[in-house]
Amino acid sequence: MIGIMRERGICMNTKEIGEIRRRQRRDRSNMTAIYGCYVNDNQEIISEFKQSIGLMPENEAEKYFAVLRRTLGGTLAKNLIDITFKTSQVADSPEHKLLMSLRQDGLGQDEVRLSFYKKVIESVSLEGSYLILMGCDTYDVPFKSKDGDTFQDGSEETYRYLLCAICPVKQTKANLHYVPEEKQFHDGNMANIVSAPVLGFLFPAFDHRATNIYNALYYCKDVKDNHEAFVQAVFNTPVAKPAHEQKQSFQALLSRSLEEECTMEVVQNVHNELCQQIAMHKESKIPDALTVSKEQIKQALQDCGVSENRVAKFDIDYDEAFGFDAQIHPTNVIDHKKIEIKTPDVMIKVAPDRSDLIETRVIGGVKYILIQADENVEVNGVNIEIADREETLV
Repeated sequence: MIGIMRERGICMNTKEIGEIRRRQRRDRSNMTAIYGCYVNDNQEIISEFKQSIGLMPENEAEKYFAVLRRTLGGTLAKNLIDITFKTSQVADSPEHKLLMSLRQDGLGQDEVRLSFYKKVIESVSLEGSYLILMGCDTYDVPFKSKDGDTFQDGSEETYRYLLCAICPVKQTKANLHYVPEEKQFHDGNMANIVSAPVLGFLFPAFDHRATNIYNALYYCKDVKDNHEAFVQAVFNTPVAKPAHEQKQSFQALLSRSLEEECTMEVVQNVHNELCQQIAMHKESKIPDALTVSKEQIKQALQDCGVSENRVAKFDIDYDEAFGFDAQIHPTNVIDHKKIEIKTPDVMIKVAPDRSDLIETRVIGGVKYILIQADENVEVNGVNIEIADREETLV
């Protein structure tokens, strides 16, 4: 069985992210204003605004905070990705200087904000209009003892940070709507509605509950597209492959390395081991993202009888696919909620803990997938009976 391997895969863990996420409410945040830039489908700025939070209606302010809060949601290393700046970038690079200027002035300088907006517009590729939403908060971090007690009067750290959300703006259709004053339905006008953010970031990172200007936390809603051009323009740093691409790389790695030894039993074993690690990590409530090493996966292959030659080939191919001795995040490379079996004409989905119900068999020279089906079998929602007769399988 693979042992849990825990490493700071990203600069912030779930507790630190949760602490900042909980601040994204009007009564908890020290943000004084929300800044925005509305961009049309021709990449033109059609509105730039600053709205005082203190003068907003309460429900409106909470909707703004709800949008910013969404950029701190999702899964570590899948939707929330670590961005690391080189020391040389922190010392002198236009990207880092721009972010620091935005933070230092609390987004107050018009020309600095406009420079950032232009950088985003030049790099973001979204269909239709979108909104760039930004806020700057100052957090007097309360002291937390080793046993978890928090002391509001013991703050030793002031964390000043930016939150940015990039949200598609969708135009609704004109529909009949109810007018209470007239007690009738009338045709309504079209409206431009702000959707949930597809991109965003927190800068600087809140690492070990302190300011870390060497890192940012990048949010990406789509696990198939990490919007590399945006990351390059705003941070000028490499970004991890999208989770979907990591999964495809891992699948191809097993097939290519193991070849004829890539059996259902081997794939099931690797999947089950990774599922166990995900479950154990969740149960342990460790806030850091779970990673596993190449050596741990090699051990899982050896445990189910894969030959030394094939394990050695996996060793080499792994480094080529993910980098030398790189750690991988299990939730990015497998679906821990199901096992999926496909042929050109059939697809079978099985709960991971019941993969023992499936086996492969060659009968009379024909390859079969066999599924144990003792009871409660349905076809198109109809309970069926399987004839109770035994046949000799050759």
